[in-house]
Amino acid sequence: MSAFIREFVLRVSDNANGPTITIKDSIDIAGYPTTAASRALADAPPATKHAEVVQRLLNAGWQIHGKANMHELAFGMTGINDFTGTPINPQDETRIPGGSSSGSASAVGLGLVDAALGTDTGGSVRGPAACCGVIGLKPTFGRVSRAGVAPAQTTLDCVGPFARDMSRLIATMAAIDPTFDTNAATRDASAMRVAIVQVDADEPIRAAVDATVARAAYETKHITLDTMRDAFEAGLAVINVETSRAFGHLVETGKLGADLVARLRAAANTTSARLDAAEKVRTRFTTAVDKALEHADVLVMPTLPALPITIEAARAGTSVIAMSSLIRPFNLSGHPALSLPMPIDGSALKAGLQIIGRKGADETVCAVAAHIEAALRR
Repeated sequence: MSAFIREFVLRVSDNANGPTITIKDSIDIAGYPTTAASRALADAPPATKHAEVVQRLLNAGWQIHGKANMHELAFGMTGINDFTGTPINPQDETRIPGGSSSGSASAVGLGLVDAALGTDTGGSVRGPAACCGVIGLKPTFGRVSRAGVAPAQTTLDCVGPFARDMSRLIATMAAIDPTFDTNAATRDASAMRVAIVQVDADEPIRAAVDATVARAAYETKHITLDTMRDAFEAGLAVINVETSRAFGHLVETGKLGADLVARLRAAANTTSARLDAAEKVRTRFTTAVDKALEHADVLVMPTLPALPITIEAARAGTSVIAMSSLIRPFNLSGHPALSLPMPIDGSALKAGLQIIGRKGADETVCAVAAHIEAALRR
């Protein structure tokens, strides 16, 4: 059981005091193969150059400590991987760490590194962050470079950071995104307008959202997004088509895990009519979120509708697809969304508070998260 696939230290200077970070194994690091934690790609040739985000981190003085484990081919929500091992959930080792950026969230939660990079196509940063009790950000779609990230073609996927506190997450964003404004991300956010989205989630988690926002002394209103369910289903259709195009050919190698074989074969059956319908839902849902954000600076809701299930339950076949019901829609729309750990009354485990902002307003999302983080510490 390991948080890493391969451990090494990579830096461009002799400065051994720079912050440490691990990189999900779907992101290229020169000299190392990008295997996406799959036996089918284990013999891939080493990458010839760094992904742009990796080079930016090195240029900023960060030390790269290994490539992080993940759900195979980034196509799963549990983080269970029988080829490379299943990363430990720092909150409860009997529970799933979440996928697909499982190793990134685990490494940060265990304190092995200061930060980590993951990718989020259907909640794959925010879901593991919520499971493992750390912070994870999915930036606005297209804001952070995906050059050197697999799969190459996507309308959903974003590179995003994990950290244990907002100051480190903001520093990571500043390193990987040259347009990121740290002053805006650290400004006073106490007067921001917050709308709580009413969603289907376990009652203790919904109550935790209300209590957390109240501790931050925000004036709030409750709203609904009627197209959330449709956006969830549409997001599934799009990710199925795009993942099938990228990795469907690997089914014939006989080297994929059984869960990946089943999912990729099902994904290959997604019809063009369903994809066309999904694109229409994308337009409607994006418009609905934009309209909601005309009257609020951020939207908040749970990251996950329930606490993560046990590894035993997942292996026994308990469905986890509903884990992404509240996070996948914002991959479809492209809005920035962050998961912040929040306490649940009567539980030793923390859940995730999801904070969603206007497109391009990643700094506002971070500022609100930092304000709530500070309130929770008081």
